[in-house]
Amino acid sequence: MLLGLSCALLIVILDQFSKYYIMENILNEYGAISFTSFFNLVRAWNTGVSFSMFNDGGTTGTILLSVMSIVIICFLIYWLYKEKEKIIQVSLGFIIGGALGNVIDRITRGAVFDFLDFHIGEHHWPAFNVADSFICIGATIIIIHGLFVAQKKEEERK
Repeated sequence: MLLGLSCALLIVILDQFSKYYIMENILNEYGAISFTSFFNLVRAWNTGVSFSMFNDGGTTGTILLSVMSIVIICFLIYWLYKEKEKIIQVSLGFIIGGALGNVIDRITRGAVFDFLDFHIGEHHWPAFNVADSFICIGATIIIIHGLFVAQKKEEERK
């Protein structure tokens, strides 16, 4: 469990530091900075969930999403407590840390600060942040592990 919680703490620190640094030192005078033909740094505020879904709930939506996120984090911590496999502990730590980073934004700022903007021409993927990235990485590892590694171990036991 300590491994997963350590990963979560690291992700929260990376997420909060990156948001602060980008907001205060890079984008402090700009709404967006174009770096390449496919990547920009932008100032985007997300009051919804991942990739701005359900972005129109106002203050009530922010409170409900924060409470829902905290309930999910508690479930993930319980799973982490029961989990024996190190790779799943790390993955759960990534998800917990990312979720906590976004909850901190919702509680302190009223919205999640997103700044990574990838695009092809005029077609933009919704802006996201370090927390979102680690949530996706953790979830992907758990899915791949469940589909391939855990299934293979089950077949070997038979």
